[in-house]
Amino acid sequence: MPTSPPDISFPNLGINLNRVPMYLIGNDPDFSVIYFSWFPMNIYLYAVSIVIGITAAYLIGIWHVKNSGQSVSAYTDLLLLGVPLAIVGLRIYYMVFNWDMFRGRNVLSAFFDIRDGGLAIFGGIIGAAIAAAIMGRKKNIPFALMADTGAPSMLLGQVIGRFGNFFNREAFGSPSDGVFAMQIRVDQARYTTPELLENVVYVSGVPYFQVHPTFIYEAAFNFVLMIALILYRPRKTFDGEIVLMYFMGYGIIRFFVESLRTDQMIFMNTGLPLNQITSVLFAVVSGGLIIAGHLRARNIIPASTQGRKR
Repeated sequence: MPTSPPDISFPNLGINLNRVPMYLIGNDPDFSVIYFSWFPMNIYLYAVSIVIGITAAYLIGIWHVKNSGQSVSAYTDLLLLGVPLAIVGLRIYYMVFNWDMFRGRNVLSAFFDIRDGGLAIFGGIIGAAIAAAIMGRKKNIPFALMADTGAPSMLLGQVIGRFGNFFNREAFGSPSDGVFAMQIRVDQARYTTPELLENVVYVSGVPYFQVHPTFIYEAAFNFVLMIALILYRPRKTFDGEIVLMYFMGYGIIRFFVESLRTDQMIFMNTGLPLNQITSVLFAVVSGGLIIAGHLRARNIIPASTQGRKR
């Protein structure tokens, strides 16, 4: 009996994945029928990935909060504020720098039409930072301490959330024949470019894009960075160092991953990828603040001990 061609494969690793769900939870042959549909709400696999990521991030964050003697309720409140502000940041950042896509539309309606696509992680990071600043002030916990506590959790959320791109067949890179090269069926890929269309490969007569799985690269490096931050956190020199290391590390990771992407956001009419510009700013500014923090701590102030459980 002939086997159907895989939806996604890693040919140089000998991995073939058949009937990988796409976009929505469902089991229709074309992967477009909704399995769970409650009233007007459809359950998107990208959303499922994000929810799982948020839940895992909260659990690992609370583990550290308890071990460090901080207030669990304060960080639960941070989650309740941080998730909405992060989503707002994700959407606003994307809309501002892709304004031509939304020109002429009702801004409020376009903002809430997230199911049509368009979230940017740097906007989410900014939104989460604003939430930490607000909640830290309200709970009388230094922003730097609260941010240090939450930074590794943010990374875990990003690691898991990135697999939404896997199900969506999006956010992949340029053509590749490397060890980790990934093949995606052309008829299932969310985005195409002239470069990709010129490099189609055929397997049993079925056309595929063979590309860098950039979302997997980013998830893997983010996981390594998360472990490094967790291990280093007890040895930090000053409050704020962990979140600055997160900004710097993620900036470096995203800069190199973005160089392989085929769906880059371009900064205005400069021809420069927006996320690479933002990545450089995150990395350079954070690196400078880390150096300044070490110099200041060495001569003046030890790491703060404020913000413990009251």
